[in-house]
Amino acid sequence: MPRRKSETAAAPRGRPRAYDAELALKQATETFWRTGYSGTPLDKIAAATGMSPPSLYAAFGNKHALYLEALARYWEMTLAATCEALAGERPLAEALMLAYEAALSFYFSRKGSARGCFVIGTAVAEAVEDAEIRKSVAAGLRMLDSDFEVRFRTALERGELKQDADPEALALLASATMHTIAIRARAGARRADLREIAHKAVTVICGSPSASH
Repeated sequence: MPRRKSETAAAPRGRPRAYDAELALKQATETFWRTGYSGTPLDKIAAATGMSPPSLYAAFGNKHALYLEALARYWEMTLAATCEALAGERPLAEALMLAYEAALSFYFSRKGSARGCFVIGTAVAEAVEDAEIRKSVAAGLRMLDSDFEVRFRTALERGELKQDADPEALALLASATMHTIAIRARAGARRADLREIAHKAVTVICGSPSASH
């Protein structure tokens, strides 16, 4: 599903064909994820990707441009996963839990270690002083809120929510739940405990649907 990449992506640039650009970007993202933007020197990224610093510059530009591309790619993947979870005819509570499960799959590595959200863990601290990172964070959050709000409006039309429910307010609450799960994952919370937090939030958000239209 195409996303609004123009709001978050760095400008495209030509790359040499001698390496796997997608793999290099993934490895760079993993490195930023562990030690943050400011705490990750270019030499460390070079070691992780197997590329020399000059090759990294030729391929992605400077460290800042590479980080912006990693951030854009992360938004693209996570927002697509959220959209997929919220789409379709499944009940609202099930769709919300699928969205949170999708988020948890990003917040925990394949080895099961907690790493939290790439945006919250690495971008938020930089956003105060860096306008481009701030723009990416703000745009991504708006998209997340919007995706939740669309689903809640659909749920309201289907009678899955009380008739006086506020889709915009519920969307903010759903997004906030995702953020707190991300922060707690970064702090080392167990996946099962985070899933329980999500379940409790979904119960509160969904409430009791109206008996009839």
